[in-house]
Amino acid sequence: MTFTPDFLDEIRNRLPVSEVVGRKVRLTRKGREHTGLCPFHNEKTPSFTVNDDKAFYHCFGCGAHGDVINFVLETEGLSFPETIERLASQAGLQMPEFSPGDRQKSKVKKTLFDLMETVTHWFESQLAAQVGSEARNYIQRRGLSAATTRQFRLGFAPNSKMALKDAMLAREEFSEDMLIEAGMLIKPDDGGESYDRFRNRIMFPITDRQGRVVAFGGRALSAQAKAKYLNSPETPLFHKGRLLYNLSGARKAAFEKGRLIIAEGYMDVIALSQAGFPESVAPLGTAVTEDQIREMWRLAPEPFLCFDGDKAGKRAAIRVVERSLGLLKPGHSLKFVYLPDGEDPDSFVAGHGQRAFETLLARGVPLATVLWEELTNDSDFDTPEQRAGLEQKIARTLTEIKDQKIRLYYESDFQKRLKNLFGDEFVPDINLREQNKAFGNRENQSGRNAKNTYRKRPYNVNEQEKSIGNLNNTEIGKNAYLSVKDRERLIILTVLEHPWLLERHEELFATLEFESLELDKTRNEIIRIASRDSDLEKETLRHQLFENGLGQVVDTISRQGVLTAQKFIGRNSSAEETEETWLHSIELFHLEKIEKDIAILGSKDLNEEEFARLQALLEEQLASNKKISDILGKDT
Repeated sequence: MTFTPDFLDEIRNRLPVSEVVGRKVRLTRKGREHTGLCPFHNEKTPSFTVNDDKAFYHCFGCGAHGDVINFVLETEGLSFPETIERLASQAGLQMPEFSPGDRQKSKVKKTLFDLMETVTHWFESQLAAQVGSEARNYIQRRGLSAATTRQFRLGFAPNSKMALKDAMLAREEFSEDMLIEAGMLIKPDDGGESYDRFRNRIMFPITDRQGRVVAFGGRALSAQAKAKYLNSPETPLFHKGRLLYNLSGARKAAFEKGRLIIAEGYMDVIALSQAGFPESVAPLGTAVTEDQIREMWRLAPEPFLCFDGDKAGKRAAIRVVERSLGLLKPGHSLKFVYLPDGEDPDSFVAGHGQRAFETLLARGVPLATVLWEELTNDSDFDTPEQRAGLEQKIARTLTEIKDQKIRLYYESDFQKRLKNLFGDEFVPDINLREQNKAFGNRENQSGRNAKNTYRKRPYNVNEQEKSIGNLNNTEIGKNAYLSVKDRERLIILTVLEHPWLLERHEELFATLEFESLELDKTRNEIIRIASRDSDLEKETLRHQLFENGLGQVVDTISRQGVLTAQKFIGRNSSAEETEETWLHSIELFHLEKIEKDIAILGSKDLNEEEFARLQALLEEQLASNKKISDILGKDT
């Protein structure tokens, strides 16, 4: 099977090299590069580098060099078609069904790239000529230097219906059909003669990730123009919902600074770049799309989106928030910068300077705060019904967050905000389930609608205290009141002291869902080390964790007094006691996870699928509580 260059390029564009390599090599970010130990030869000092900006890896020790495709080929032992199939799946691409026509389309696209580059040169020449004097004056009035004009390759489309068409058709390699396909000419529906799409406009070339011109934006010089800005239509080269203006130009600065700025228009991006913010991009005349959000996160984990401070700007910000909720992932979010009334980034940096704009960025509003303000502004919460309505609205909104860990953190954060909003009269809400852990009294389930087949009841505090009181007489009970993070530390610390546990329970340990990212990373590294050493010793495990940069985490876990007081962790406890009590700790860990899931479902009206899930969780909760009761009966 053969693959067109376009398809292979799309794979390379969608998958950062560090993401693919990072699954095999522990990488450390240094500036705009990542470094690590080379997987192709044994070394103790890192000489292996990964550069997402240039889309390749390189080892200065052994000379290994390549892109994401080369890396998988070299490390996975797959054939080329198998490699492409795997990477295409990771990139969210459908495997193509190639035909001779597909190869012809690839050739056509290459020719269209040549055409767009030639058109760009021609627009630049028109700006420099006498016909472009008005456009040059406009650019100068906007404060753009000659160097900036050249950097962004600004041009001018003369006020003529045939100027570009005649210039391009004078060259043998281009045809009228190609100009139409590239979006540079308009062909009337009535069959009339084609003519230039852009006329009497300042031209802004739009490039793809590799810096190739794929489209244009045109700013009208005439106040009577029907549209102030006009963009190229969708073409074989240009899909406006996937690209960002100045994407290729901003990549280097974004990697170096670790941030990305998103403005609204072309002039904003150019002005920001000239003012010292080259890490600036803009959507292409449309609302920000999901593909564009993913593209932003490839360059920076928390991009800054700039909006006007008026109502329209805040509505635009909310649309971005709503679109991004389902995409949120650990370490990646958005921040929002609101400009003073009547200002845009272009006018602001021109009037106030670089330092003032840096101050605006420093005041960037987190996504969570923007969402909270949207949910609570312009509403009254004086009555119980209004407060319950807010709780329901929050619960429904947060279900849009697909990542479970992030959703739980949002629920915890919004719980605290509700306490501050309602004060002393605050009523337990979506995440206050420590006082309302169990849902029961599922009466007459067969005769009711699914959402009415259960009702909430407060957890019996007396029963809980009695149970925990008995539990405290056991070794397992001493960690019953631990925080989630301390319990996760306890589970890991036991493995650190007794690595032999992994011989029987490696899969159980590997599938635990830790909330702490650093502890989850530590657990994953322990599994990786154990998979290579079937007779792992305590000292060897700790040494390798320290070697892999996790020494501080291990020290923190080991210093926790509440953990080290657990007898079963120490060397004097029997293997049987250690194993049994460690499994009991995991049971408590699972029970808390179940109760959190119950709390989430219990905060909203349920459909049939969700109700079935709630029933299953309640059964799991009963079974888990029974196990804990059995432990009490055995140990007391």
